[in-house]
Amino acid sequence: MPQLWAGMDAGKAEHHCMVLDSDGQRRLSQRVANDEASLLKLIADVLALSEGELVTWAIDLNSGGAALMIALLTDNGQKVLYIPGRTVHHASGSYRGDGKTDAKDAFVIADQARMRRDLQTMHRGDDIAVDLRILTSRRLDLAADRTRAINRLRAQMLEYFPALERAFDYSSSKASLVLLAGYQTPAALRRIGTNRLAEWLKNRKVRNSRLVAATAVEAAQAQHTAVPGEKLAAVLVARLAREVTALDEEIAETDALIECRFREHPHAEVILSMPGIGSVLGAEFIAHTGGDMSVFGSPDRLAGVAGLAPVPKDSGRISGNMRRPRRYCRRLLRVFYMSAQVASRCCPTSKAYYDRKRAENKSHKQAVIALARRRLNVLWALMRDGRTFEITPPGNPIRLS
Repeated sequence: MPQLWAGMDAGKAEHHCMVLDSDGQRRLSQRVANDEASLLKLIADVLALSEGELVTWAIDLNSGGAALMIALLTDNGQKVLYIPGRTVHHASGSYRGDGKTDAKDAFVIADQARMRRDLQTMHRGDDIAVDLRILTSRRLDLAADRTRAINRLRAQMLEYFPALERAFDYSSSKASLVLLAGYQTPAALRRIGTNRLAEWLKNRKVRNSRLVAATAVEAAQAQHTAVPGEKLAAVLVARLAREVTALDEEIAETDALIECRFREHPHAEVILSMPGIGSVLGAEFIAHTGGDMSVFGSPDRLAGVAGLAPVPKDSGRISGNMRRPRRYCRRLLRVFYMSAQVASRCCPTSKAYYDRKRAENKSHKQAVIALARRRLNVLWALMRDGRTFEITPPGNPIRLS
């Protein structure tokens, strides 16, 4: 049956659409604004052009500026394929002409969709999965902002008060952040003294306030020289300390939202039953898979998307070389790797598997990746059967006769 392929080169303000027929001949080339009315008109024009023929749409983005277009297409029952931008970039080199235009990219997208059979079909996102993707992305941004703020705080303190900079672990000590919000210089700490500082910290609900106060005053006693720029640096340090505290509060609020939304998902109980997977990692798993395993077809396909299935790198007489694929979802890999690390310490079954891999002269990283791959198969089976994970003690590998 004749068919049309519509390639969309997605942008922020505008998209370019190129429609090809079964012979690869251009049937439509049009630039369209990224708003609902214009996109609906484009869909109607392409469907009218098809005259009842099948239309397959392909797009090079799966979120961001393409989100509205994808939603309109899926809501109208259209088949949409996702072609990663890297794939389009590499494929463009095999087409005539060295120039790069939106029209050429749209043509490459449509032509690749016409010829290839390995492209993933996009579906309308589950509401819970979409919400979790938004929340987990926000949490990742907050964590990155927190790390940057702490690094900047420590670098600033190192310039004028190195003794206090090395006295606390500012990434985990909330007491040190409370301290810096009020006192940042050696002279100020010496003036207030240990007893009054301990009382000041205690009034702000700081645990071990006397130990924190003693450590800070001891650092102040080790430096009596005021470094040029100390006054302004102290102001910035206090501001950064308050910023980190505010980020901690927002991260805690985001975690609560993530857990509440994640527990509404039908697979939440099954996912949480796996050792090493909590609400945040479970939410990231749902966010990047949609929670629908039928999209992947098999655990091997999911492992490939997560970067846990090696691909061959053979050449000439050399065979058997395996490497990690270049294109994979790094955040999905993080979910399985982090959970496998935790499970290798707290789950007897996972620990036994990890120890067996280590006994085979595998490195720690190799053993954790092997365990993550094994756990992916287990999670797939549990979600397929609707069962929760049950920890069983590992059997004795040595059988005595």
